[in-house]
Amino acid sequence: MAAFSASTTTAYLASFASSNQPSSPLKPFQLPLIWPWQKVKMGPMTVSPMGFGTWAWGNQLLWGYDQSMDADLQRIFNLAVENGINLFDTADSYGTGKLNGQSEKLLGKFIREYPGKARDDIVIATKFAAYPWRLTPGQFVKACKGSLERLQIEQLGIGQLHWSTANYAPPQELALWDGLVAMYEQGLVRAVGVSNYGPNQLVKVHDYLKTRGVPLCSAQVQFSLLSMGEEQMEIKEVCDSLGVRLIAYSPLGLGMLTGKYTPSQLPVGPRGLLFGQILPGLEPLLKVLSKIATKRRKTIPQVAINWCICKGTIPIPGVKTVRQAEENLGALGWRLSLEEQIELEYAASSSPRKMIQNVFQTR
Repeated sequence: MAAFSASTTTAYLASFASSNQPSSPLKPFQLPLIWPWQKVKMGPMTVSPMGFGTWAWGNQLLWGYDQSMDADLQRIFNLAVENGINLFDTADSYGTGKLNGQSEKLLGKFIREYPGKARDDIVIATKFAAYPWRLTPGQFVKACKGSLERLQIEQLGIGQLHWSTANYAPPQELALWDGLVAMYEQGLVRAVGVSNYGPNQLVKVHDYLKTRGVPLCSAQVQFSLLSMGEEQMEIKEVCDSLGVRLIAYSPLGLGMLTGKYTPSQLPVGPRGLLFGQILPGLEPLLKVLSKIATKRRKTIPQVAINWCICKGTIPIPGVKTVRQAEENLGALGWRLSLEEQIELEYAASSSPRKMIQNVFQTR
C-alpha cells in the first residue's frame, strides 16, 4: 500500500461518506416507484434493505454544503421516504464549525414536515463520537440526549458508538460501552450499535453488552467491492454468527465505483489524492461493473450498491442531490446472479490497490 502523508490521511478520514455521482444518463424516474422488495429485520426494527447516509448534510469543508441546499435535501428525504426508504444514518459530529450537528437538525426538520404517515416508521441511526472528553457513561448519555434535542424526537432507532478507543485509550472504551447500556436502559434508543469495530473487538463488545442484558443490533464498517479484504469479510462472518446486522458505509468507495472518475479526471480536494493512488489499478473492476450494468440496463453505482445488498449488508450511500437519490433507488428491486457476484469479486481481488481502512478500526 502506498504511503500517505498525515494531512492526506486526516483529510481522507474526514471524507468517510459515499459519493454517488451518476456514470451515465439516467432514465426518467416515475413516482411512485412500486418497489418489489421486502424490508429486513435489524434488531427490534424493520428497515429498508438500503438506507441513506447524511454525512454531507452540513459539511462545508469537503462537500460544499450551503443552507441554500436545504430545499433540495428535503426533496431528497421526501423522495426516499415515498419510495420505502426508512433508514437514515447520521452522527452528532456531522457538520462543520458552527454547523456541527446540522445533519441531525435537518433530519429532524424533514421528519416533522413530512406530510405522510410513513414518517412514523422512520429509523434514525446516529453515531456518538468517542471524543476524549467523553470519559463517563453519563457523558455519553448526555451526547445521546443532545442528538435527541437536535432531532426533536423522543427516541432514536439506533444509538451507535462512532469508533472504538481500544487502540489508544482502553479505559475509555468500557465507559462508552456502559454509556450504550445506560441510554438503552433509559429508553433513549430502541437499539445500540457500533461503528469501525474489527472482528475481535466486535465479539468483545457483543459479549459485554449481552452480560448487561443489551443486544448489539448493528455494526457499521466500510464495505464495498474496494473494501472486501480478509478483515472486512471476517467482520461480516462475525456479524452473521452473532446475529448482528452489518451496515455498509462507503459502498461506492467514496465515488471510485461510480465510473465517473479516471486517473486523468480526478475529483478536487483530498479525494483526488486518494483516487490518484487507487484508480490506475481499477480498470478491470470498472470494466466488469460497466458490462453488467449495460446487460442489466442499470448504472455502475446501482450494480456496486446491489452487490453490497447481495452480500447481506445494508448499504448507506450518501446523497447530495435528487439525481443521486433517484439513482440509488434503482439499486433496489433486483439481485445480481451468483455468477455476476463472483465475476465482480474476482475483478475486485485482482485490483493491485485496495481502499485504506479507517485508522480507528480495531482488530
